[in-house]
Amino acid sequence: MAKKMSSLISIFNILLLITIQTHAHNVTRLLANHPSFSSFSHFLTQTHLADEINRRTTITVCAVDNAAMSALTSKGYTISTLKNILSLHVLLDYFGTKKLHQIRGGSALAATLFQATGAAPGTTGFVNITDLRGGKVGFGPDGGDLSSFFVKSIEEVPYNISIIQISRVLPSETAAAPTPAPAEMNLTGIMSAHGCKVFAETLLTNPGASKTYQESLEGGMTVFCPGDDAMKGFLPKYKNLTAPKKEAFLDFLAVPTYYSMAMLKSNNGPMNTLATDGANKFELTVQNDGEKVTLKTRINTVKIVDTLIDEQPLAIYATDKVLLPKELFKASAVEAPAPASAPADGDAADSPKPAKGKGKGKKKKAAPSPDESFGDSDSPAEGPDGVADDATADDAGAVKIIGGAKAGLVVSLLCLFASSWLL
Repeated sequence: MAKKMSSLISIFNILLLITIQTHAHNVTRLLANHPSFSSFSHFLTQTHLADEINRRTTITVCAVDNAAMSALTSKGYTISTLKNILSLHVLLDYFGTKKLHQIRGGSALAATLFQATGAAPGTTGFVNITDLRGGKVGFGPDGGDLSSFFVKSIEEVPYNISIIQISRVLPSETAAAPTPAPAEMNLTGIMSAHGCKVFAETLLTNPGASKTYQESLEGGMTVFCPGDDAMKGFLPKYKNLTAPKKEAFLDFLAVPTYYSMAMLKSNNGPMNTLATDGANKFELTVQNDGEKVTLKTRINTVKIVDTLIDEQPLAIYATDKVLLPKELFKASAVEAPAPASAPADGDAADSPKPAKGKGKGKKKKAAPSPDESFGDSDSPAEGPDGVADDATADDAGAVKIIGGAKAGLVVSLLCLFASSWLL
């Protein structure tokens, strides 16, 4: 019997391993092993494209070496234009060496991050990949010449991320077109004119956060500002925060990547914010239900109710409530929504009445103040399904358990083996 149990445990471990798959990757860490692509890697970080690449699970990066990047950067493009050009080199599909040489029909059109931004008219954000004679594979913008060629595979994590080298930067007049100068955009002015004046004024009174916002704008940024009524009601809590936590809170409401509304709807999941720094994750989770887009933390959920501006490299959205980071607030400290009609005795509508003879004279324990919860390592950030999730895109070897039907299959197999061994 003991031998059978030992065998059963072994079978369980094998099946459990089958259900584990590699999920997260970090493109700059992968490129760090290849110094001849250091310039390309650097600009992926500068343009915040690295964050977007790391969030996706099926992607191909067409990298160029330092010499090709030098020719590109010497043209004096702004960081926003460089972002458009480089986003054309990020394909939203997996193309490993084998697949490149086995393209059905010899040619394929691949969508890119540039197409996903909505800034590419027509199909100018697609890349044509053609398997040519003699083993060559050519790359070029849709409708353009195949002027760049596959050189070699740099890194491959099958069906997750493929980094390949191509011979030169893909030419695209659309991607290289001048973009609005970020410095000319008045962030707080836009907010104030569209119902987020209280948040704008709060931001202006915090030099550290204001500087972070302005510096991040050039590489692309998305801001989720609470409407005036919501922000007014939150100000007493905000004023109780220490100076560093006030800055962290304001930084938390911005993401260092430009997201159009279409991109938000197609990119559900956790996102880093301007406040993300090492152990302090300061993440928010984007979820959508049809046309509605919500933002979630472990503390609360808010809804995007208006678009103030959506012009690359800046998007500002108004929210119906103030989104609260779990690093600064405890769930018990968040006020419940006001009831339709308050009870006459002033108690909260949902507060249960104490049983007779019990708890008389006892005082309720005060909810912890916002300052007490900053950096609380005992409350990890939630993942998109509301489950605490400590795995981040910084961990190239992070894993997750496959759920749903696969998990059910594993359970069924375990039951089958158990019945055959124990009978």
